[in-house]
Amino acid sequence: MKTSDATPDWRERKKAQTRRTLQEQAMRLFLEQGYEATTVEEIANAAGVSHMTFFRYFPTKEDAALADDYDPVIAELIAERPADESAIDKIRHALIEGLKRVYTTDRDALLARNQLVLSTPALRARTWERQVADQELIARALSAHSGYAQNALHTRVVAAACLAAAMTAISVWTESNGTLDLPGLINEAFDALRSELR
Repeated sequence: MKTSDATPDWRERKKAQTRRTLQEQAMRLFLEQGYEATTVEEIANAAGVSHMTFFRYFPTKEDAALADDYDPVIAELIAERPADESAIDKIRHALIEGLKRVYTTDRDALLARNQLVLSTPALRARTWERQVADQELIARALSAHSGYAQNALHTRVVAAACLAAAMTAISVWTESNGTLDLPGLINEAFDALRSELR
């Protein structure tokens, strides 16, 4: 194999590693000294890069705390669900399947991040903005199935209700300091949603 053939793959791996290192160092510093007290320069220094490099990966400090690769995975899983399954069940199963991938490997990091978000007003506000974007992403994924229009009120309401159920379960899990089972809580939240809709 020629060296030039391996270069793009190597570059992508290097970028992914730099992004991961920046995020790990950001979380470490946020937890050690507080979100507000931590600067972008400190995060960049801890990761061994310049602050300009930080901004190539994360537009803001909030993004270093909140960014993940979870949402696109959820959208793909929703699009792959059976056509005859209800929208709520499509979202439920996709969320739980996607979550299990993160929960089994990065449970502690997930808990630490959610604890940080709940205790930091700036991150709580940004999470609300991200939830609106997530709602659109889920509505788009549902629209891959016949009968669901991306911009239809019905599709957007279902996506919003399911996200609210999932976020409430995550909040309860975080408040329990991770002692409860998160996938179980999400199932409970969706059961509550379904029972009220009957």
